Amino acid sequence: MDKNGSSYGESSSDDVEAPLLLPAARSGTMAKGDRRRPASAAAAAWVRALLAHKYPAIAAGPAACAAVCAAVDLGDGHGEARNMLGVLAWVFLWWVTGAVPLAVASMAPLFLFPALGISSSDDVARAYMGDVISLVLGSFILALAVDHHRIHRRLALNVLSLFCGDPVRPSLLLLGVTGTTALVSMWIHNTACTVMMMPVATGILQRFPRGDIDDGGGQEVRRFSKAVVLGVVYASAIGGMATLTGTGVNIILVGMWSSYFPEQKPITFSSWMSFGLPMAIILFLALWLTLCLMSNGFCREDGLGCGLVVLWMTRNITDNIPGWGVLFHNKVGDGTVTIMMATLLFIIPSGKREGEKLMDWNKCKKIQWSIILLLGAGFAIADGFKTSGLTDILSNGLRFLKGAPTLVIVPVACVFSGIMTEFTSDDSTTTLVLPLFAELAKSIEVHPALLMVSGAIGAQLSYLLPTGSPSNVVGFSTGYITIKDLVATGLPLKIVAIAALTVLLPTLGSTIFGMDIKS
Repeated sequence: MDKNGSSYGESSSDDVEAPLLLPAARSGTMAKGDRRRPASAAAAAWVRALLAHKYPAIAAGPAACAAVCAAVDLGDGHGEARNMLGVLAWVFLWWVTGAVPLAVASMAPLFLFPALGISSSDDVARAYMGDVISLVLGSFILALAVDHHRIHRRLALNVLSLFCGDPVRPSLLLLGVTGTTALVSMWIHNTACTVMMMPVATGILQRFPRGDIDDGGGQEVRRFSKAVVLGVVYASAIGGMATLTGTGVNIILVGMWSSYFPEQKPITFSSWMSFGLPMAIILFLALWLTLCLMSNGFCREDGLGCGLVVLWMTRNITDNIPGWGVLFHNKVGDGTVTIMMATLLFIIPSGKREGEKLMDWNKCKKIQWSIILLLGAGFAIADGFKTSGLTDILSNGLRFLKGAPTLVIVPVACVFSGIMTEFTSDDSTTTLVLPLFAELAKSIEVHPALLMVSGAIGAQLSYLLPTGSPSNVVGFSTGYITIKDLVATGLPLKIVAIAALTVLLPTLGSTIFGMDIKS
């Protein structure tokens, strides 16, 4: 799905059937004064057909690649690095324009890297399946199980029942809606969480007649409705920030971190949550306060999910306190656990019908394979930066930034990533900026977490525009909110996020990520 909520590459039946060739004009039926009209009409039809099939956008990718390969000169012996830049231009344009489906664009490195001599077909294919990809795949299967057994709805109703009183208090009800959304989003993808929770939220709003909330009248109800919809949109993004599985951005960060800096302390599920959860709590409180001001107010599958969280958290606790992973010589990863628990879903009986299991493979047709391929493309691009020599060139070109203070590096990296993410997907932004930040960290001799974590957090701050993320599109499509509402609520949250990151990363992050701020 693109950022406008439509599937990449999909078009209406009229678009699919748009003719590329028109039948010859029947001149016998035209008046003499109209003989020029068929030519102009044919030209207009050609243009419409080209636009309908997105051929200009499709051609932009290879054209940009050819232009880079022909015009860019990085010096003798850097032909592969130049080709890598060309591939990056090709893939980026296809991602941004939606010229082809996201999954298809993400598979482009599989043929471009070998064709342009960047890496072998075997090497680039390995990037598309690793422990991180296993973690994502297993998480998607678990999310489908959550949806199938309606765990999210049961959780929503149970939590919301605690916050609804008589008369209804808007601030408490907002806390229930946003808190439930953030909690669910910690364990499933942001977009999936928004799609699940938005009907719950709008269903609650439809039960309020005018003037029911605090007897304040219809205007207050409309303001509260905006606050509820915005709360679901932003709480899903904030909750996803807290865990590795909540958003693809964090998964990409972990994969690139292990690829670029294998000697550094690894980012695990538990270590990221130690940093991401405080960050998410700060943003959640800021969100709730902002929304309160806006609204004028101040089973078995359950046990399996809880077991997975426990295994994630205890696999590797601290350097001094080993987790259960030591029993397997620390050769298991978070993806190992996730796939194992996902496999159990296809083995454990549901207890509802004879022979029925908690999950069946037919439900897995809904897995977001485009996201998995996008992650694979990101890892392939990260490998391509290194094997092509482009990393060395970037390292030499960015040395002039050496010596910048930490309190400048973090917000600048976050703002840079945060601007890009308003116009392209969170995952695409992360895939593009993290390799650059990894090389920048080497160039200016700072701990890579300062730049890479800042870039990953910034990529998740797509709060201002409907095009910022699919979650924004879901909220915008309800009709309760406008672009002005998004900007008015999202801008303060974005500022709070940047400020909180600037404080937390050099302090709490120095312990969690093993940073030496003096470096």
